[in-house]
Amino acid sequence: MRIRTHIVTLLCAGALGTVLGVEAKSQDQTMLLDLRGKWRFEIGDDPARANPSFNDASWVDISVPSPWEDQGFPGYDGFAWYRKHFTADPQWEGKVLYLSMGKIDDADEVYVNGHFIGFYGLLPPNYATAYDVDRNYPLPHWCLNMHGDNVIAVRVYDNGLAGGIVQGKIGICAEKDPLLASQSLAGNWKLMKGDNAAWKDPEVNDAGWPVAAVPAFWETQGLKDYDGFGWYRFHFQPSNAFQDTRMILLMGKIDDIDETYLNGERIGRTGTFSTRPEWISVNNEYSELRAYTIPANCLKFGADNVIAVRVFDKVMQGGIYDGPVGLITRDDYVRWEKHHKHFFGKPWDLLKEMFR
Repeated sequence: MRIRTHIVTLLCAGALGTVLGVEAKSQDQTMLLDLRGKWRFEIGDDPARANPSFNDASWVDISVPSPWEDQGFPGYDGFAWYRKHFTADPQWEGKVLYLSMGKIDDADEVYVNGHFIGFYGLLPPNYATAYDVDRNYPLPHWCLNMHGDNVIAVRVYDNGLAGGIVQGKIGICAEKDPLLASQSLAGNWKLMKGDNAAWKDPEVNDAGWPVAAVPAFWETQGLKDYDGFGWYRFHFQPSNAFQDTRMILLMGKIDDIDETYLNGERIGRTGTFSTRPEWISVNNEYSELRAYTIPANCLKFGADNVIAVRVFDKVMQGGIYDGPVGLITRDDYVRWEKHHKHFFGKPWDLLKEMFR
């Protein structure tokens, strides 16, 4: 039996998380490709297994989802890998995709066609379990082969008892009615670890900064196991069609907190920064959609514009990890918000309603 502390707190938080988080996200998605069934499987650990060309012919077939102990690997604790081939559908183009992997006991890393797309829990030596979390990974189109074979590879570490991809929805899903940017700014951004207030200035020379795909966890962009400050920068020209239109900057979801600047002017923030990193506290900011109003005359048409985003990650995943990222007209945003806004948008809203 797993030992739990603060039972009442965890039960309340778990119930609210199910009502407001995972279950709500699941209800907003439709399954495009069900991947339950036979997967290739082998115990042990080898980074080469993430490679799509890796030869897994000697591996065994096991059912997913189901603990590996129930399928011929009794008493096994440690590393193991799963692999699954699938064919993408060209009709997925234009959809906002997610890879749903259900609950994995205890920690995992997921690769699609060799691209590291996300993780939950922590692998040894800094082990932390995430056995009770539903995995729902943003699936970028650039890592898919829309006209051929695709390979999912899942690295799993089990610390004890049941192990593996144990339960839940497994497959590729699409958001039913996604918020779409009028001008997408997703793609290759610049990302530098550390913190320097001068990096908000548009004149900063970022030509030598490392390139990072946005949206995607920064752990998948060369900052594995990094917690702390990082800055993103992106240069773009807004469409002239928006010259007489009120605009909003969408920055998707950021883990954990951020300050966002456009051409040197701070246009929004989520969370509270401190002069000392150890004093920074985070709550559920990682789950909040960033939508920041762009002040009049802040956008420069026919010229270079610079977005700079200061991010602080407290623990686990970090960075601009989910979309949409881009510009949207105020009218389009208001229409979407009215259609999707739920009364119980925050845990305290639910609690207030329960005790009215």
